[in-house]
Amino acid sequence: MLRPVPTPNGPMLPLKTRVGYSVAEYTLSLSLSALSLFYLLFLTEVGGLRPALAGLVLLLGRTIDAFFDPLMGRITDLTRMRAGRRRPWLLIGALPFAITFAGLFVDLPIESQVARFAYYASVYLAWTLCSTVLTVPYMALLPELTLDYQERTALSVYRSVFGQIGTAVAALATQPLVRGFGGGADGWLAVGLVFGAMLAWPWILTFLTTRERRDFQRPPEIPFYEGLRLTLRHRAYRNLMGLYVCSRIAMDIAGALLVFYFTYWLARPGDFELTMGLMLAMVVASLPFWLRASRGRDKRTLFVAGSIAWLAVMLCFVPATSEWPRWLPILLGGLAGAGYAAADVIPWSMLADVVDADELRTRERREGLYSGFFFFLRKLGGAVAVFVAGVALDLAGFVRGRGAAQPDSALQAIRVLTGFAPALFIGLSVLLARAYPISRDRHAKIRDELDARRADVEGTLF
Repeated sequence: MLRPVPTPNGPMLPLKTRVGYSVAEYTLSLSLSALSLFYLLFLTEVGGLRPALAGLVLLLGRTIDAFFDPLMGRITDLTRMRAGRRRPWLLIGALPFAITFAGLFVDLPIESQVARFAYYASVYLAWTLCSTVLTVPYMALLPELTLDYQERTALSVYRSVFGQIGTAVAALATQPLVRGFGGGADGWLAVGLVFGAMLAWPWILTFLTTRERRDFQRPPEIPFYEGLRLTLRHRAYRNLMGLYVCSRIAMDIAGALLVFYFTYWLARPGDFELTMGLMLAMVVASLPFWLRASRGRDKRTLFVAGSIAWLAVMLCFVPATSEWPRWLPILLGGLAGAGYAAADVIPWSMLADVVDADELRTRERREGLYSGFFFFLRKLGGAVAVFVAGVALDLAGFVRGRGAAQPDSALQAIRVLTGFAPALFIGLSVLLARAYPISRDRHAKIRDELDARRADVEGTLF
C-alpha cells in the first residue's frame, strides 16, 4: 500500500492531487504500450507491411514529432491563460489524441504497399503530435506541483502505478479483444475503438484537480535557441538524458520484440499475456519498496540498483529455449518488472531536480523546454532502435503473415534482439547514472539558495 511520505522541506500533496495528476498517465501508458507491444505485429500481420517498412512508419512519425517536442515545451513556457501555462493544453489535446489512436488500427481495403505505408505513417504522425500536445505540458507540471525532493519521488510513484495499470490493460486485453471480435482486421479495429474511448476523459480529471504556482508564471526572457544551448550545456541534464534514453530504448526494443519472442522463438504465444501480467504486477508490487528505499538515499543509487537487477534478468532471455520449463520465462518476466520499476520511476523525479538546478543558473523556470527536449531524445532514440530492430528482422528473413513458419536466422535474430540488445542499453544507462551529480544533499543546497533568492525578491517588492 502506498502511504503518504512525510516531507520535511515542504507540505505533502493532498491525495486528490496525487491521484488526479497521476490518472492521466493511465491514458499515456495504455496507448503507448498498445503500440509498443503490438503495432509492429499489427503492421506486419494485418497491415501487410514488410518489417522494415513497419519500422519506418514508427521512425518517421517519432522523428518528425520529436522535433516538435522542444517547440511544444517552449510554447507552454510562453502560454498565458487564466488556467495557467500547462493545464489548458490538457483539454486542447485530449479528444484529437483519442480519435487519431482509433485510426491507427484501420485495415485499408487496398493491396498497394505504398498506399498502406502512406496511410499508417500519416495517422501515426498525427497521433504522435497529439500526444506531444498532452505529454509535454503534463510532465512539465510535475516540478510545479511540489518542490520537495522526497515528495517528487512519491508523486512519480503514484503516476507509475496508474501507468502500470494502463500498460496492464494494453498487454492483457489487446489480444483477447482481437480474438473476441473475430480476429484479423475486425478485431484490431475493435482495439482501436475500445481503447480510444478510454483516452480522453482522464485528462479532464487531471485539469480539475491540479493547480499551477503563480510565482512560476513569469515568461522566460532567454531566447529559444539560447535556451536550447544552455539546456544542452547543463551537465546534470546531459547525464539524465543519456541514462533515460538508454533505459527507454531498452524497454522499446524488448516491448516490440517480446510478442515475437513468445510467438516464434518459444512457440508459446499464450504465455505472452501471462508474462506481461506477472511483470506488471511485480512493477506495482515493488513500487512501495522503492518508495521506502528512497528515504534518505540518492535517486541515482536507486536507479542503478533497479537497472542492474533488470539487466541481469534480460540476459537470461538469451539462453532460454522452448525446452525450458514453461514457468521459468514467465517468472523471468516478473523479476524483470521488479528492477524495471525503479528505472521507470526515478528519472522523472530527477528531471524536476534538474529544473531547480537550472533555475539557480538562469533565474528562470523552464520546465516546458526541459520536458520537451527530454521527450525529443527519448522518441528519437526509441524510434531509431525499433526501426533498426525491424530492419534486422527483415534482413534475417522474417516471413510476414499471421503464424507463418520462420527460418532459423529470423528466430535467432528475435532471441538476440529480445534479450541481449536491451541488456546492452541498460548497461549504458547504469554507467551514465553513476556520473549524475545532483545528490540529495546537493538538491537541499539548491533549494535553500532558491528560497533565499525568492525571499530577497519578495522583500524588494514589499
